[in-house]
Amino acid sequence: MQFTVQPFGDAPLPNRSSLAVTLIADTAMAQDMSRAVELAGGRVVSRIGWPDVAAEFGPQARRTVVAVEAQGIDAALLSEMLPRIDAAAIAADMQVVVALDAHSIDVVTAATMGGNVQLLCSPTMAERVAALAVAGEAAGAPDLLSDTFRESEAARLQRLNEEVARIAEVLARLTRHEGLEPPVDTQRAEDRRASYGYEPAAAEVTLDAANVRRVIRARRLRDTFFGSGLFEDPAWDMLLDLFAAELEGTQVSVSSLCIAAAVAPTTALRWIGKLADAGLFERRPDPIDRRRAFMVLTDRASQAMRAYVESLQRAGLPLA
Repeated sequence: MQFTVQPFGDAPLPNRSSLAVTLIADTAMAQDMSRAVELAGGRVVSRIGWPDVAAEFGPQARRTVVAVEAQGIDAALLSEMLPRIDAAAIAADMQVVVALDAHSIDVVTAATMGGNVQLLCSPTMAERVAALAVAGEAAGAPDLLSDTFRESEAARLQRLNEEVARIAEVLARLTRHEGLEPPVDTQRAEDRRASYGYEPAAAEVTLDAANVRRVIRARRLRDTFFGSGLFEDPAWDMLLDLFAAELEGTQVSVSSLCIAAAVAPTTALRWIGKLADAGLFERRPDPIDRRRAFMVLTDRASQAMRAYVESLQRAGLPLA
């Protein structure tokens, strides 16, 4: 059974305050995303089956949010069609929400990842609605969430909003200085300046991947004794993992980096996207398998990590 595409073209939206969605999904998997659109106060204006993406995804999607149901879709088909969707979305400045399986993380992220894309791994209904609401706001469709959903999922949406706010706060700190100049200590007390400031020295330091790995292992051991969720710091965990891989000369897939983040896959993917947008992570296609991409530190992030670790060693402080 194929979806019938309802042309949208250049006609103005009947209601500019509503969320207009182009849905790409097989019939069997369309229900959850369609329901999420409804709960977000929107409507599906065009439905396209996966085999028809190449021929039918185009002008009718303009000025809509693109919702992609990638769960259960063959990797070869995703690898073929997702770059088309991504290219069209970038060209038309459209927001994209993709629901995917954990085993398809590498295939999906090799084809699409960026500021206009939200990746949801095995998402709940609340996560779908929240993502669609965020996409709708970015696309200019305010006041989306229906009263029913707002009442039933208000607590979960609040947690999601707090998580996004925390990401923004951390990124603001990470990107506050474009260069690598040592931080300026404005404290008047000279002893505090000596104790906490950046003190370069001529001493030789050694960058040891094994030591970075031990730090990562110690961070994970905390969860064993205190339970998960208390010490979540995915940005730093991923920075450490990519830094260790750089020192080892090994490569890290997106799915592997999600594991290193020690948080839910959707949260990890959100962080990866934000850190890439902030200029700290870079995606590099696998030259052998186009269905996979590797994540690496950018030159700026690599230099910052090296300077940070070296300054710790010179000060006799542990990496943590």
